[in-house]
Amino acid sequence: MSGRRWTVLGALLVLLAFNWAWFGKAQIVDSGAQVFVALAPVDPRSLLQGDFMALRFGLSEEIEAARSVATAPSDPQGAAFEGAFGRAPVRLDARGVVSLDWTNPAPALALRYRLRDGRVWLGTNAFFFAEGEVERYRNARFGIFRVDADSGEAVLVGLADADLAPL
Repeated sequence: MSGRRWTVLGALLVLLAFNWAWFGKAQIVDSGAQVFVALAPVDPRSLLQGDFMALRFGLSEEIEAARSVATAPSDPQGAAFEGAFGRAPVRLDARGVVSLDWTNPAPALALRYRLRDGRVWLGTNAFFFAEGEVERYRNARFGIFRVDADSGEAVLVGLADADLAPL
């Protein structure tokens, strides 16, 4: 097979993989359970990337703390090395806000996380928005996620204020 054919085949495989990943995320957005995860916004501006809000989730910090304490509850589905995935059992309150629940051996929902640079990553660390919309998102207190119940994969679909009203 010539080099040109290998290049075309490689390009087709990359496009196929990209479309498969996009389709999977679209399915989660369409049919996943909606949950709210408390966040702590950071600096909302980037000169190179435009307007965005850097995100850090309280749940990520709780998982990190539990993983670093020797007496922490067992995390049998935890990520063991950089780049690995883990699953954190959560419970939902009446409003749909998640909280970590290591005590439930068979939770209805477990969020998938990944270790990146030694930190727990819940799918994203930034929310991009149109230029000039900084004030609209300044009061964000929650990330709105759609979650696949089977895999635990979470897709950020928006931000909400303290009353869980979408921004």
